[in-house]
Amino acid sequence: MKSSRSKLLLVVFSLSLGTLMARRRGYSVGGVSAVRCRRGHLFTTIWIPGVSVKSIKLGWYRFLYCPVGRHWTLVKPVRNEDLTDDELRTAYEHQDIRIP
Repeated sequence: MKSSRSKLLLVVFSLSLGTLMARRRGYSVGGVSAVRCRRGHLFTTIWIPGVSVKSIKLGWYRFLYCPVGRHWTLVKPVRNEDLTDDELRTAYEHQDIRIP
């Protein structure tokens, strides 16, 4: 029992640490995040490290449906500061399904 609880705490700690490190680097993971697909489309999705119902997690990337280009693709989060105001507005105008 203690072993499984320790493992769970280690996983929660690791995911929390990863989220904090990504946020310090300017990524808005841990909630609604701007992402870019492999074709360059920008949209927002709920990005919670370690949690995903609608996508396949592949490290820092996720395989999910792009609502802009209407295709399945790999996406990765982008830092808001790396986007122009128009790009950021475009990303927030296009949202995928609101479940993690």
